[in-house]
Amino acid sequence: MRVTLLGTGDTTGTPTPGCDCGTCQRARETGVERSRFSVHVHNDRTGESLLVDASPDLRSQFLTHDVALPDAAIITHIHFDHLDGLGNAYRLFEDLPVSAADETDPETGESVAESVRSRYDYLDTVSVHPQSPFEPFRTCGFEVTLVPVDHPPLVCYGLRIHDPETGATLAVSGDTTYAVPDRSREVLSEPDLLLADGIVLSHHCEYHPYGGAHADDDGVFRTFGTKHMTVEGALALGEALEADRTRVVHVSHFLDADEAFAEPLAVDGERYDL
Repeated sequence: MRVTLLGTGDTTGTPTPGCDCGTCQRARETGVERSRFSVHVHNDRTGESLLVDASPDLRSQFLTHDVALPDAAIITHIHFDHLDGLGNAYRLFEDLPVSAADETDPETGESVAESVRSRYDYLDTVSVHPQSPFEPFRTCGFEVTLVPVDHPPLVCYGLRIHDPETGATLAVSGDTTYAVPDRSREVLSEPDLLLADGIVLSHHCEYHPYGGAHADDDGVFRTFGTKHMTVEGALALGEALEADRTRVVHVSHFLDADEAFAEPLAVDGERYDL
């Protein structure tokens, strides 16, 4: 299993257009980028590739990182920075099976699968395959399990991607606060690699109108506001799940330049062989 981080940024990415903050300037000077979130998972045994979330930056990501176009995709939730790249399926794919959760979202009245189908019903190349959380399914030679996480007001899902032949396991937290349900944590536990949502450092919570939440015993917030983990929360989740390695993704440009590119915050283009 080869994992390529195509996009490791939040909704606006880094550098953010029109922004002259120190972090965006540093990114431009060094050529480092965090485009909108997307992950490429290649199965060395079958030659197939799986795309986790369809970033609006999909075209440039695939041109930049020299990976094969996906044979299938999974959508974790319907926020545009994880979904709108599906429009690239027009004239780019002959067929793209897309898996997504089948649970009805009280906020929208649709499941993620239904929302994907309704938004992209004009694309004959996209076929939507509803999947039930906690029920493993097969795609690209992998065993994949969707698990609910906490990203209000919409439903959102994390992922366990497991190669049943080699035993390699990738876990993706999805966009979430630190309040990942216990049952979901059980499924995500003990991965070789965890990609964990960590949008800012804990001290940035003072700038959020809702502050921080899920503080540890030392008062360090593991949730920023109401939707995402802090970097500290992402690393704490990795420890709780006993991940062999944790990379922090969905990182914003709000970190100071000297903080923004420190370990273990991921940047686009990182590759891991599991």
